[in-house]
Amino acid sequence: MIPPIMDVGGVLISSEILTEYFCCDYEKCHGICCVEGDAGAPITLDEIAGIEDALDTVWPTLSASAQSVIDHQGVAYTDKDGELVTSIVRGRECVFAREMLSGSSNLGGDQGSSAKQGRTEDSCWLCMLERAYRNGQTSFCKPISCSLYPIREKTFSDGLVGLNYNKWDVCRDAVIKGTALKMPVYKFLREPLIRRFGEEWYEELCEVARQLGLS
Repeated sequence: MIPPIMDVGGVLISSEILTEYFCCDYEKCHGICCVEGDAGAPITLDEIAGIEDALDTVWPTLSASAQSVIDHQGVAYTDKDGELVTSIVRGRECVFAREMLSGSSNLGGDQGSSAKQGRTEDSCWLCMLERAYRNGQTSFCKPISCSLYPIREKTFSDGLVGLNYNKWDVCRDAVIKGTALKMPVYKFLREPLIRRFGEEWYEELCEVARQLGLS
């Protein structure tokens, strides 16, 4: 029997990270995770500093609405749960998300109506922070919470870190694709998990999966 919670190298992980399948299907979801929800992405103080260092570079690519929010509020705020998160526009999309017509390299203007709908057939959402990083313009990619999704990290009062698999309806296509590919969450997120916890820790996680007959 697989225990629901396991200690891997001092990190508590939900067994669903090993047993559930997931693989982003961007062609179908159109990056909707940058838009849906009622709060921004969890972020650390160090990441806020990294974003602020990259802000001048990405600023021209942000929407006018996003620029206005950042001018008044900054790149982050404290949400209703008391967590630091990235600032959002219209109570929905991240300030660093931009809607782009599919198959086009041109950024559109403020897409207020489609943002409220959350998805359009001929557009997709891209992270301007990640775009600048991949173009070699900045040294900061994006918050680790974005890279780790659908894993959500929680730090307890005693400093212990826990990882849970967050199930979200907008990611149903990722579950379908992951199931078809037999891609468990921890394998899909290999690179961000190594980025966050190190290669040695990730190898220990893989060993746990092997011992449980899940690899």
